[in-house]
Amino acid sequence: MAAILWTIGAVQAGAADVTSTYSKIRLQGCTQVATASDEGTFGGAWECPGIQGQAVYVAEGDLRMFVSFGPAAIDEPAASQTLPNFNTVNETLEWRLRNGVPFATILRWFPSLDGASKTGSILIVTQLVPGGRTCQIARIDAQANSNANSLARNAADTMAGRFDCSSEPVVIGNPGIL
Repeated sequence: MAAILWTIGAVQAGAADVTSTYSKIRLQGCTQVATASDEGTFGGAWECPGIQGQAVYVAEGDLRMFVSFGPAAIDEPAASQTLPNFNTVNETLEWRLRNGVPFATILRWFPSLDGASKTGSILIVTQLVPGGRTCQIARIDAQANSNANSLARNAADTMAGRFDCSSEPVVIGNPGIL
């Protein structure tokens, strides 16, 4: 069913001017909004600058990252979404813009595969819809799909803004470790 919806979305995609721009997530340049817990399971939370005034919320808990966006990023569904394995995120964040307005992001996550010695590479697409609809919409295993960047951009361009955040993110392409 998800594959059918994704295909329909691809057909409905308009000819709007869609571009990418990039920013960096560097915690040392961000404002810490929550400190690590004494028991050691919560590593802290930061608000980082994005593009066009978009806040980027980054948190770490139980060796897993959480990333959300917007003026109330901590209250968006994305702020509680992560991968099941221990993970980290890349510092380069791709913003998808339609007619100059950000509507989705693509971020590479590195989940642990066997403890700590090996990691996977997953691209996660997040739609940017303030008011409770900023959430992860698609996941692509970048090691199992040689065209992972294209798959992620297509997912962003065709699914963002239409995705129901009560659903699990759609796995696109060869699922690999997903």
